[in-house]
Amino acid sequence: MACRLPLQTIKHPPDFVRCIQQILKAVPSAAASLNQHLIVCKRYQSRRTRGTLSSVIQPLTVQPAAKNADDINIGEELTGVIKKENLLKLLSVFHNDDKIKKLASENGLDRNLFHRAFLSFRKFCTESNHLPVDLHVVFSDILQRSGHIHDIFPYFLRHSYEIFPHLEAMEDLKKISDLRFPANWYPEARSIERKFVFHAGPTNSGKTYHALERLIKAKSGIYCGPLKLLAAEVFHKCNDAGTPCDLVTGEERRFAKDDGTQSDHVACTIEMASLTTPYEVAVIDEIQMIRDQQRGWAWTRAVLGLNAQEIHVCGEASCIDLVKELALTTREEVQVSRYKRLTSLTYLNEAIEKFQNVRPGDCIVCFSKNDIYYVTRQLEQLGKECAVVYGSLPPSTKLAQAANFNDTNSACKVMVATDAIGMGLNLAIKRVVFYSVTKPMLNDKGEKEMDLISTSQALQIAGRAGRYNTAYEQGEVTTFYSKDLNILKDILNQPIEPITKAGLHPTADQIELFAYHLPKASLSNLIDIFELSCELDSDMFFMCLNEDFKFLANMIEHVPLPLRVRYVFCCAPISVKSPFSCAMFLKFARRFSRSEPITFDWLCHQIGWPLKPPGNLVELVHLECVFDVLDLYLWLSYRFQDLFPDSVMVRELQTELDKIILTGVRNIVQLVKNQEQDNLVLQDDEDDLMMKAPIRRSGGLMERRPLDAQINSARSSDKMKQAIAMRAHSKLAQKLVTSGVVSQETMETLKQEWMLESEKKKRQSGRRYAESSDNKDSEKIDNYEE
Repeated sequence: MACRLPLQTIKHPPDFVRCIQQILKAVPSAAASLNQHLIVCKRYQSRRTRGTLSSVIQPLTVQPAAKNADDINIGEELTGVIKKENLLKLLSVFHNDDKIKKLASENGLDRNLFHRAFLSFRKFCTESNHLPVDLHVVFSDILQRSGHIHDIFPYFLRHSYEIFPHLEAMEDLKKISDLRFPANWYPEARSIERKFVFHAGPTNSGKTYHALERLIKAKSGIYCGPLKLLAAEVFHKCNDAGTPCDLVTGEERRFAKDDGTQSDHVACTIEMASLTTPYEVAVIDEIQMIRDQQRGWAWTRAVLGLNAQEIHVCGEASCIDLVKELALTTREEVQVSRYKRLTSLTYLNEAIEKFQNVRPGDCIVCFSKNDIYYVTRQLEQLGKECAVVYGSLPPSTKLAQAANFNDTNSACKVMVATDAIGMGLNLAIKRVVFYSVTKPMLNDKGEKEMDLISTSQALQIAGRAGRYNTAYEQGEVTTFYSKDLNILKDILNQPIEPITKAGLHPTADQIELFAYHLPKASLSNLIDIFELSCELDSDMFFMCLNEDFKFLANMIEHVPLPLRVRYVFCCAPISVKSPFSCAMFLKFARRFSRSEPITFDWLCHQIGWPLKPPGNLVELVHLECVFDVLDLYLWLSYRFQDLFPDSVMVRELQTELDKIILTGVRNIVQLVKNQEQDNLVLQDDEDDLMMKAPIRRSGGLMERRPLDAQINSARSSDKMKQAIAMRAHSKLAQKLVTSGVVSQETMETLKQEWMLESEKKKRQSGRRYAESSDNKDSEKIDNYEE
């Protein structure tokens, strides 16, 4: 019988495997020939798995007992000399005793900790010049058969507590890391009666507009947004409406009043929201980001902790149930207001296929910078001027590019952008064109993988077309390639998965309490122990990823800093994939530890100021990294003003650098040409580009030159395996279609998924080699190894 599966069931590679498994059930005879091919369909998975608590505990070193001042071994004087071989035999019997293992387990020593503690105990006993008298006597009694092997256990347990101090403090550590009731962390919010108003609707539905109208009319209020751009937009909107409003971001404080006093209203990035200041109205924007693997904790903190009488939450309807659940834990009510899109949005039935078909008002959305460079150059060859926006550009540059695109008198009528246009920019887009429907994403384990964009992401981007009250109110959506059109429509037709969990994150106070009980543990190790020992309501919450935090903690572990200062440094918003940014971060920490001010002159010398306009893409990326370093300086200056004293001059410097970067972006096509002439390659990794080895090009824009014979050999081997697998797959596929097991349409879709996975593996292979060359740190390399 035919097994025809709808397209929805094969959206992701794991579904491809499940689809094949359904086929196997229908046709058992096909199982043997299919099993050997399933390996190519499995999703990339990292070797990194969630370990146990014992796997992250680092034992302390206990030095063997040295000779005393009188060089007298009292134990030997009392009971005689113990031969080393007899001592080793005795310890071996102790280690293999089942009752000892049971006792160890009852005292918190699992198999891993027990074995490590035993090795340390054995080393202590055999290498000590003079054993402690009581232990020496016990060993002697057992050897003389007047004692029992179990008599050693109290001394072994005492030694275990010395090398694993967490064992004695385990109850306290569990209490500190108890995250089951996060609502209780915010006493100010619990002391008042709060009300939630959820504004749910798609892009361009006016949901945020209504929330802001209430904010502006209130006596006092706070806006919490995900981006500096959004906070700045609300800051200007409130002040233009006659409501004095301050701006607070991680890097900037801007007061509405000339005398520098605080206003009753504030617009801030969500991490900077004050939980102690009372407000009449609060607005939490883009609430769906509460599920973000890295920043979700900030939305959870705002929902549970804002000290406001009326909290307006804006975002996707998929988050309504979760907000209601959170409000239920605080015994607060949630009122829901639903909105419909204000303008029409048409999903076209044809892809544009050619760059000649690009029209004024089009926005081509790419999910890699290399695609942006390629598309921009192709359009330039046709005489079409483009505005370019991607995530790592400075906010002012993004605004300038958006203004150029929106200007009806400008020659720039086309935009090429990443999904950075999804929020924070007001754009007059007529048609959104998806250049691709796959992008690198973080999965639940923090691993990066190529995957189809989600329904939520697709709707967010597509909804940018046809903005209300612009020249293009009738929006259109399509793809560049025909092969992606049906996939995009299928994605858009899927219901948005409800958001069921909110992110949590350990606070500085909790980590300080951990450090009190584990004074010799590193900050990174403290975070590991906290993550594995914490207890939370897994039905409603998840622990946000702390990989970047731990990477920075390991980087400055050797720098002598107080724990609180170290924690603040590791919260700094920098890209851990930028070698230049990481190097400057380390220099900042070193000077701070020596109490040496990080001055404007010193900073200019480090970044090589004055900087010239970029001549190629590598230089443009470097300028973006320099801008991030200046952001880092400003971020630290608001937390450590004494040692980062020149924030005003650095901000002026950043403004000048912004202009230089804008000049480069406006000439990005010429930079692409120069890049090819200079034979330099950029590694594209989400929003971060890393400088790599020179390459040769034979026609392709980013064709990489093999770096050594091993890479050549590995790639040849991979190609051969893929070719063999493809031929076998083709024969089997034809047989399944001919026999009517699957339809031709389903099989074509399966082939597309298979090719997508093969391309992903090739990219990952090259990326792993390049990343290992850039950074010798084994933890970071492990993030990318398969």
